[in-house]
Amino acid sequence: MIVDTHSQLWTQEALATFPDFMLESYQKMFGEHLTPTIEDTIKDMDEAGVDKAVIVAVDAETTFGFKTPNELVAQAVEKYPDRLIGFAGVDPRKGSLALKELECAVRELGLKGLKFIPHLNELRTNDPLFYPIYELAQDLGIPVLFHTGTQYHARTRLRYCHPLDLDDVAVDFPNLKIVAAHFGWPWVGDAIALAMRHENLYLNIAGWAPKRIPEEVIRQINGPLRYKALFGSDYPLLKRTRIVAELDQLPFKEGVRQLLTSDNPKRLLGL
Repeated sequence: MIVDTHSQLWTQEALATFPDFMLESYQKMFGEHLTPTIEDTIKDMDEAGVDKAVIVAVDAETTFGFKTPNELVAQAVEKYPDRLIGFAGVDPRKGSLALKELECAVRELGLKGLKFIPHLNELRTNDPLFYPIYELAQDLGIPVLFHTGTQYHARTRLRYCHPLDLDDVAVDFPNLKIVAAHFGWPWVGDAIALAMRHENLYLNIAGWAPKRIPEEVIRQINGPLRYKALFGSDYPLLKRTRIVAELDQLPFKEGVRQLLTSDNPKRLLGL
């Protein structure tokens, strides 16, 4: 089984409130075809041999007016329950409303995790506004996926994306499963250090063509991070067929590719 722990729901409906200037910046970087249907997503998974994939909601309504609702993610999961796993999105600036939305997303909509894009919320991940949400996520037993490292949303600030801020989160919420996406590049050393010292913190390789993953990251995945690294695509930014094919070309030690693409994601998600 191959499990993709990080992909986007970028249908036209999901991006209805996405600012034009942000979409334009992503089109310049990744190409024009960034609004696949759910059927396109399933087809891409089939062609790559990916069995299940996480899709995420986003809530940055108070800062940029952008929201991909939890309900929309839940509808996609309901359509393909054996293939898709939904993660919620809440806006920490909404206070108690964010807590209510997260509880509803998990208990009523059946979503299995939570995603934050801190530069869209314009908050560092150790900001006190996040803490009540982390506490609830810990109580609910769901993992929290964070964008870390560089990003291409125009008119946003990179300072919110440093993985080292997650050190506070991992210490203060030791039972919270934390995923630092994109292994925090360019702060790769910091992200690796966090994953090595915190049992509850994982890294994923989403958003990277495997042949471009830094050699140090591959070395650590082959070594001390063999149980802490997760396959992710960031689809539709990259096609899964390309990612899976390039994974086969990497110098993984015996059993490591299985851990990366299957065993570790299954453990994280409770599959």
